[in-house]
Amino acid sequence: MSIVSSVGHSLSVFIPSFSISLLLPSACASVVYCLYREVTKLGYIIEAVFIDRDGTIGGDCSIIYPGKFKLYPFTKQAIKLLKSLNVKVFAFTNQPGISRGESTVNEFEKELLEFGFEKAYICPHTHEEQCSCRKSSSELFVKASNEYDIDLTKCAMIGDRWSDMLAGANAGTKKILVMTGAGNESLGKYRNKWADIEPDYIAKNVLDAVLWLLSSRKIT
Repeated sequence: MSIVSSVGHSLSVFIPSFSISLLLPSACASVVYCLYREVTKLGYIIEAVFIDRDGTIGGDCSIIYPGKFKLYPFTKQAIKLLKSLNVKVFAFTNQPGISRGESTVNEFEKELLEFGFEKAYICPHTHEEQCSCRKSSSELFVKASNEYDIDLTKCAMIGDRWSDMLAGANAGTKKILVMTGAGNESLGKYRNKWADIEPDYIAKNVLDAVLWLLSSRKIT
């Protein structure tokens, strides 16, 4: 099956005795159906995908609190596609405003669950507090792994910041950098902070990231 993504380049999924060309996003329902029908026969082995919040699923480079945060138009499509294949979808995010009393963990969790995430893993601390859970630490990944009994080497993370890439590398997941939000700065101004790490894919946005991930069919 050859999928031509909404960002204008080809993503190839090779499935025996099945070949069709589809154009996203207008035919996304067909893509979901075809992937679900064929890929589940093969035994899909991506156990979970961790997705950053600010600049990855919506908003911009700044922190926008629940109630004012707006998703990108393609985000729910990406989450639904993963969930249709029984892939767990987790949010993982640093939110230091919680520690400063500007919002609460409950407000963020409620918002992210409404967006379609199975669970939200949130660091509420500021950098100055020197906690163990703030990205670029892998602690949020490890917590999810323990709670859901998932193998992090069979997982992927999608984010726009250098700290996301380091967190994914520390956890042993696939690392996909999106060019929304702080993506350009992560590749340019802050590339020195993760100079020894290469992303597995650089995506235009979170939907492009999910389509690439599914096109590879497995994490190896």
